[in-house]
Amino acid sequence: MKNVGIADLKSHLSEHLRHVRRGKSLTILDRDTPIARVVPFHEQGGVLNVRSPLPHSPKLQQISLPPPLRLRKDIVTLLLEERQTER
Repeated sequence: MKNVGIADLKSHLSEHLRHVRRGKSLTILDRDTPIARVVPFHEQGGVLNVRSPLPHSPKLQQISLPPPLRLRKDIVTLLLEERQTER
């Protein structure tokens, strides 16, 4: 996998996309911090790199849900407040 800074990606986009077309992946860095990955597109669809659960893992139906939260506020109101603060 190749690491590429944002400025280098912008300057040499076509070159990096050729690299991806050849089946290689790119990790995009923002000041040495990985922020994204560009991977080759596969026509067969589906999810890549999926592994099976460990043999001793419980089945999904056996995992109980956590108890519901007891909030005094409407959840939609909380979501709207959170979205407004992130902008």
